[in-house]
Amino acid sequence: MKTTRNKQKEVADIFRLYGENYRQNNPLSYEQLKVMRHIEQCRTAAFGGHVERCNVCSFERIAYNSCRNRHCPKCQAMAKEQWLNDRKAELLPCGYFHLVFTLPHALNPIILSNRKQTMALLFSAVNETLQAFAGDPQWRLEGQLGFIGVLHTWSQTLIDHFHLHCLIPGGVLAGNRWLPARDSFLFKVESLAKEFKKRYLKKLTNVYRKDKINVPENPPIDDMLRSLAERQWIVYAKRPFAGPQQVLEYLGRYTHRVAISNHRILSVADGKVAFTYRDPERKTVRVMTLAAEEFIRRFLLHVLPKSFMKIRYFGFLAHRNKKQAIPLLRKLINPKAKLPEKIKETVAQMMLRLTGIELTLCPECRKGRMLKIRDLPKPYRDTS
Repeated sequence: MKTTRNKQKEVADIFRLYGENYRQNNPLSYEQLKVMRHIEQCRTAAFGGHVERCNVCSFERIAYNSCRNRHCPKCQAMAKEQWLNDRKAELLPCGYFHLVFTLPHALNPIILSNRKQTMALLFSAVNETLQAFAGDPQWRLEGQLGFIGVLHTWSQTLIDHFHLHCLIPGGVLAGNRWLPARDSFLFKVESLAKEFKKRYLKKLTNVYRKDKINVPENPPIDDMLRSLAERQWIVYAKRPFAGPQQVLEYLGRYTHRVAISNHRILSVADGKVAFTYRDPERKTVRVMTLAAEEFIRRFLLHVLPKSFMKIRYFGFLAHRNKKQAIPLLRKLINPKAKLPEKIKETVAQMMLRLTGIELTLCPECRKGRMLKIRDLPKPYRDTS
């Protein structure tokens, strides 16, 4: 059996070694098949590329294109940096809060059979909950919140774990006034959890009664809903951010993650995959070994439905509002504040800034620059 011991282990290696067998023995959706194919073929001739030549020593090399699939571990670094650069224009000179809303694992069978509907309900239930609290005078605000919601569907061991990270500027927009929240406290998480539970279950019950979702026969859906209504749901508040720079660092960690990054994979050999994960109870990094088939199954659990947006904007940060709201809020909060500015740079300049690697420097003579001399088209047209 071939192994990948002599180079960085990657999800692509696992798919190339064991993917065909998995496809033959397991039913997969079109989206899952496409993700597997794209990751396997990323930065290979399948996606085309171009030939580069050094302008000093005439050394030539082939540079293949990335697949740009949002589930590909190799394609998210640049996408993340470009997205973060765009977000700099939306930062506010105030503290930010980070809340996490988690759906109980008992809902997983329903969610996995109705991903698009149930995950959309998560966004809407969280938005309604937060806006209701923002408008309640007991929390000393009474206005409209703005926030970014980032969906994650996995745990560190790749099992299904549906939760929404919310990044919230510390205050509300009330007409033409900015009302700041407390520095260390936004809303009581126990109260948020109760309201979130009520709103999510109400929405889920409504779509179930209208026969808009598939439900498992066992346990009966009505029994499940009653049980979920009786248990405690979890909303977690992380330590508030002090300012915009910390917000950008946070966004970089969470927004463009995939289920597992390549650097966590330790070995791929003999039908098994070993990878690291954080153990929150012991607060240590541990190693888990799975059969390759089980690893692929877990990875594919987190393939999102076509066109489903896992990052969404609400309140005064919603696309329809932010163009007018953000300049107003910056003026109201602190018109003299210095905020990070968008950077105009090429991919090569971005890579140099992030990694210190000069993409255009000739690897042979270390003096010349690699210039594109001709394109290499795809061997076939991918219409998916």
